[in-house]
Amino acid sequence: MAVIDASGVYYKELNEKIHEMIAGGETNIKIRNVNGQRYIGDALPGNIKLLLEGTPGNDLAAYMNGATVLVQGNTQEGTANTMSGGTLVIHGRSGDATGYAMRGGSVFIRDDVGYRGGIHMKEYKEMVPAMVVGGSAGSFFGEYMAGGILMVLNLNGQKEPVGDYCGTGMHGGVMYVRGEVAEYKLGKEVRVEPLTEQDKDTINTYVKQFAAHFDCSAEDILKGEFIKLVPYNARPYGNLYTHY
Repeated sequence: MAVIDASGVYYKELNEKIHEMIAGGETNIKIRNVNGQRYIGDALPGNIKLLLEGTPGNDLAAYMNGATVLVQGNTQEGTANTMSGGTLVIHGRSGDATGYAMRGGSVFIRDDVGYRGGIHMKEYKEMVPAMVVGGSAGSFFGEYMAGGILMVLNLNGQKEPVGDYCGTGMHGGVMYVRGEVAEYKLGKEVRVEPLTEQDKDTINTYVKQFAAHFDCSAEDILKGEFIKLVPYNARPYGNLYTHY
């Protein structure tokens, strides 16, 4: 494994070094002492693996297209922005707008996620993005969601696993929340539906992946009760459009 020490290195220089190593044939890179550098892992393809020690800055793994990024620490805002494929594993919490417009791949967050996680998430044919949050989610989780899978496991036992306005403007995709969500927390475009066998299979699949990444018990997690949140319709604001 190639190693980069990011101590005091400007983000542009750090990213240039990463790409130089990849161009030279390196596919497995450890980056130590990461401290707020932005844009790490952006648009990287599927044969690359990055291990980050520290706290990367905004837009980590933006437009990532198949690579694997493991973070031993927290992440800041815009993580997985418009991510197209690959796997991002965060051994900590993630900031606001994580998974913004995400359109493929999987994000696993051990702890909490900030405001507007999964906003504008979408899917197309076989590209079905997924984000699994081990703790709780901030307000506007899944806002304007158009596709994909969002899951909140609430392993920290919060009374309210999601913040206010969950799913506001949601018109596609599905959310699974382990525990109860008060009705006043939900956007008016969202409803609770019973789990189907397919839903249970989906939950089982992603919980097992989460447990493998963070060395915890999938069996214990699956003992909890999950609810399913879906949109009322595919055009929640259709009656507000202006026609000429």
